[in-house]
Amino acid sequence: QVQLVESGGGLVQAGGSLRLTCVVSGTIESISTVPLGWHRQTPGKQREFVALASAVDGNTYSGAVKGRFTITRDNAKSTVYLDMKNLKPEDTGVYYCVTNARGVSSWGQGTQVTVSS
Repeated sequence: QVQLVESGGGLVQAGGSLRLTCVVSGTIESISTVPLGWHRQTPGKQREFVALASAVDGNTYSGAVKGRFTITRDNAKSTVYLDMKNLKPEDTGVYYCVTNARGVSSWGQGTQVTVSS
């Protein structure tokens, strides 16, 4: 099994910044071969894609966060980060870390981000 544990959420004013951290553990043959990503669930909406750090193809972002959020991965630490800048109230939600190993997706428990106006 694969476990993902997020941290770093909190309350921040609009225009502020936060860094989310996700530590991955468990039965992954090599962390460097799996994608690591972030999704979020904002109030009243379904869970949506935020960012992906592919194992081979670089990083991708949703249009809503591109230019403001940066995803990075540290394979030596089995960790993926999401640096969020210029936060907006509409970024409020629960942020989930996700990976896919051997066709099975694993999710963290989520961390709450609240952006006040």
